[in-house]
Amino acid sequence: MRRLISVHTAARSVIIVLSLIIIFHLLVLAGIIPYKIVWGGRLENTTDMIRFEVVSIGLNLFMLAIVANKAGYLNWGKSKQWIRIGLWIMVVLFSINTLGNLVAINIWEKIIFTPLTLLLAFFSFRLAID
Repeated sequence: MRRLISVHTAARSVIIVLSLIIIFHLLVLAGIIPYKIVWGGRLENTTDMIRFEVVSIGLNLFMLAIVANKAGYLNWGKSKQWIRIGLWIMVVLFSINTLGNLVAINIWEKIIFTPLTLLLAFFSFRLAID
């Protein structure tokens, strides 16, 4: 795995995808993209959508910061152990999210986000083992 994907490629890929996901969730929050196509199609109302989207944006920003720190774009101190732990948590979250996307009600979520979260899980794994 280490020879197939470089740390630089994995980090850059995760940063790009997470940035696009944040923009996507901002568009959902703004009402430009209908909220019925996210969260497995299970959101009941606008209040639920706002709660879930704010949490999602915050979590994606945090993961973006972890990867940016790993890539050397940020420097949050000398201890790299918390970055490694954060990356392993990302592996688990993206893996679980991939499974959740597979059982989504919305077909587009299955088609688009299942492979995307699977790639994020693999890229996060590559960063975590470095």
